Amino acid sequence: MTTKDINQLVTQIETHIECWKQFNHFISLARAKKFGPTDDSHFLEIKSIIVQELELIFASIEVQSPTREEIHGLITNCPSLRTLSEMSEGGLRGLETQWHKIYIGWHAILGQLKVKQRAEEQKTFWGKK
Repeated sequence: MTTKDINQLVTQIETHIECWKQFNHFISLARAKKFGPTDDSHFLEIKSIIVQELELIFASIEVQSPTREEIHGLITNCPSLRTLSEMSEGGLRGLETQWHKIYIGWHAILGQLKVKQRAEEQKTFWGKK
């Protein structure tokens, strides 16, 4: 993987993580029952971006965790903000736990890529490449 590829992948995963943060924000909106039609549309958009970016990332690198199935499972269990708002507190906590596991997994991958990124930068800096 070239330095350019690593840099692009780091940026892509950072963007993907931002979408995951927004996803969690929507879970909070649903729990508080403070959302409108625009929020629901934005929620659907965030979910579609997450799934599309996931496929782009998986096409670039091999990811052990989070798995495609875990992510699709979470996204599938959250069809709309209305559905989330009708879930029990225990159900919402379960979703948040799932979300957190995936979120931490992406940060671990990002950290690994940043190690590679720095190693490549050092090679370039010292003229070894």
